[in-house]
Amino acid sequence: MASARQRLIPANETAALDARLLLSFVIDQSTAWLYAHSDSLLTPEQAEKFTHLIEQRAAGTPIAYLTGTRGFYHWDFVVTPDVLIPRPETEHLIEAAQAWLQNRRGEQLKIVDVGTGSGIIAVSLALLFPQAAVTAIDVSPAALEIAKLNAGRLGAENIRFREGNLLNGLSNDFQVDLIAANLPYIDHDEMLTLEVAKWEPHLALDGGMGGLDFIRDLLHQAPTYLKPGGLILLEIGADQGAATRQLALEVFPNVVVKIQQDLAGLDRIVSIQTLE
Repeated sequence: MASARQRLIPANETAALDARLLLSFVIDQSTAWLYAHSDSLLTPEQAEKFTHLIEQRAAGTPIAYLTGTRGFYHWDFVVTPDVLIPRPETEHLIEAAQAWLQNRRGEQLKIVDVGTGSGIIAVSLALLFPQAAVTAIDVSPAALEIAKLNAGRLGAENIRFREGNLLNGLSNDFQVDLIAANLPYIDHDEMLTLEVAKWEPHLALDGGMGGLDFIRDLLHQAPTYLKPGGLILLEIGADQGAATRQLALEVFPNVVVKIQQDLAGLDRIVSIQTLE
């Protein structure tokens, strides 16, 4: 364990935690178990696997891609290099959706998750609101397969999956109560400077010049599908609150736009509430 931690230190300031997580994964035991059984020995097969994982982590491979899962909200989700790794910041979107939907539990709700990726938003909302009809859309067939896998593993049966670019592909008479989306929002020019872009799919990160291409396109499509009184929830970059507000006001003449900060005090969630 100590040697593994030392192997990771040049590449990662969370070396001790990473080593524990990988060792826990290899022996299929909790990190708490590791503390209580620090004198236990690995089998040769386990030692070989652990060494290989440490080498991959030292090279920069994200932990979630090595273990194949990442916790999000109340559940563990399967992740692969075909999908973005879930972030804690996205849980703010789930909380905002939950607060808004809470008083509508008796209604036949329709929710669309645009750019679903691993399905964390769609599956979480489907599990929290089993009476809702959830549609998960992604342009990537590989991502949709992961989202379907997560829905099946976690028992979210009230989801249908659609391949498509944003809301394209939905019939024009398809009306929804809530549109939720964590779309690519990184400025194209910043992509080459970011560590995340070395490992995670560019399709899920690159938001074009200024980072708002997909958000802008989604907002222009939304009026066709959003019911009067419906809500749009968007995760955004830390410096995109004002610009996203302006885009929403250009598309919707009568809306209330709110910007919610994350725990670091940075703009993170845009709430666009249309009037009935």
